[in-house]
Amino acid sequence: MPAPKPATEFPWVGLITLAGAIFVTVTSEFLPTGLLPQMAIGLSVSQSQIGLLITVFAATVVVSAAALTGLTRRFPRKPLILIVLGVFAATNFLGAIAPNYEFMVATRVLGGLAHGLFWAVVGAYPGHLVGPRHLARAVAITAAGGSAAFVLGVPAGTAIGHLLGWRLAFVAIGAVILVLVVLVARFVPRVNHRHPVKTGEIALPLRRDTTLPGVVLVGAITLTIMIGHNLYYTYVVPFFTDVNGFPGASVSTLLLVYGISGAVGLALVGFVGGRFPRLGLIVSVLLVAVAVLAMGLFPSQQVLVIVVIVVWGAAMGGVPALLQTRALHTASPQLRDLSSALVTTSFNIGIGGGALVGAMILDGWGLPTLPFVDAAVLGGAIILILISDRVISRRVRRRVQLPLA
Repeated sequence: MPAPKPATEFPWVGLITLAGAIFVTVTSEFLPTGLLPQMAIGLSVSQSQIGLLITVFAATVVVSAAALTGLTRRFPRKPLILIVLGVFAATNFLGAIAPNYEFMVATRVLGGLAHGLFWAVVGAYPGHLVGPRHLARAVAITAAGGSAAFVLGVPAGTAIGHLLGWRLAFVAIGAVILVLVVLVARFVPRVNHRHPVKTGEIALPLRRDTTLPGVVLVGAITLTIMIGHNLYYTYVVPFFTDVNGFPGASVSTLLLVYGISGAVGLALVGFVGGRFPRLGLIVSVLLVAVAVLAMGLFPSQQVLVIVVIVVWGAAMGGVPALLQTRALHTASPQLRDLSSALVTTSFNIGIGGGALVGAMILDGWGLPTLPFVDAAVLGGAIILILISDRVISRRVRRRVQLPLA
């Protein structure tokens, strides 16, 4: 099969549609976060057990993503996206009728299987559609779907859960996913992911690819950041109500403020991410650490807390796109799918591990401890970024110079 002809225009419609697909999958993944108290009551379990649904989902991704990516390596990318979106829809409808906690866990396992494969494919899709010069912008557009999930998806799901019950929130997400199946089928371009990219690079066995260590380092950075972030964010709803003292009815509004701020941060990444990717990542993680530390130090100052939520959301909103861009710039063309799978795996180990660590802290030391542990882990992530920058830069230089050797 010949390679598709290079696009003469930036593929806005296809990328925005992929962003929509990411929107519904991220909303599905994190929906229990906004519905923590209601689901705990409805399934007769503790809030920490509902938090562990995030861990179950993420752990399934970690275990299955690499294997499923390898098994489907020769399968066309676009049909694969449609299949996994159909599975996502089914898991949400099944979750809506879950009679007990064990059944809900099973739906999360099924969703995790689809999620790992979905991100491995969609995460690499911008690299197949655009050249390196437009990569940061393309990734920022698709990653906007994740930010939009926090802007609209999770807050809307939380609001539906408060008004009509948490089960209807799952039904609503399942219905939106079905709509996205139709849109992806219509608007996302097909790509020939198996065709060698004309970059002048010499194809090497994966073990000899000089960019592999850099990709692994990006995965380690991603893992550390996401563990720190999610050990607190997973339980931020009870933190808002029990520690900050906000009424339960205001939770969806607070999540909306966080999400809108994240969208602003992501938009900034689209403009500056291509020029200052390393500095942008360091500054973003540092601002997140400072923001969550302020949440822990001044929990009763509600006006200050709202300001901090804005800073926190704006800083964190661009981090996933910066990490994905970093991975795609670091990886050689033949490692792009693998790098996307690795970053996805790292994200989900961090999400699940963070939720698990947060549950342990919640049961052992209580909610007020969470932001301090979060800030400490993010401080470690900044140190890791600074140490690894030189290694990644050296590997990238070797990759660029390889054709001239």
